[in-house]
Amino acid sequence: MPQQPPRIVIGVIGDDIHIVGNRIMQLALEESGCQVFNLRTRNRPEHFCQAALEVNADAIFVSSLNGEGEYWCAGLREQLQRLGLGRVLLYVGGNVVVGNRPEAEVVALFKGYGFDRVYHQRPDIGAAINDLFEDLQHGPTQH
Repeated sequence: MPQQPPRIVIGVIGDDIHIVGNRIMQLALEESGCQVFNLRTRNRPEHFCQAALEVNADAIFVSSLNGEGEYWCAGLREQLQRLGLGRVLLYVGGNVVVGNRPEAEVVALFKGYGFDRVYHQRPDIGAAINDLFEDLQHGPTQH
């Protein structure tokens, strides 16, 4: 019996309406063999959680370009855990905080929120997709 393709929920969080990166990520994930459920723009954390529950997601990719990620992402992992979805991989990328802060500080902040991977101002989508397949196979590594 063939293995199911990874089910990935993606979307832009908060009041952000920047869609180009979201669409590029969708196409890249689909090209890599993933089944993508794109929530598009202006999502609240509960939208990601509900979608992950409905499609039995393997991972969630949250994006933010306007910097609202810091505010909106804070309780996302806890909401997933309350729904019994603590195993879902949680990634965030884009320009996820307001202001110019060191990458290490931003990564530490989002890791503290329970995200498995953080791609702050990192344009290489290929790296995120490679990490996804590595994490699906072996579990997320600590970075």
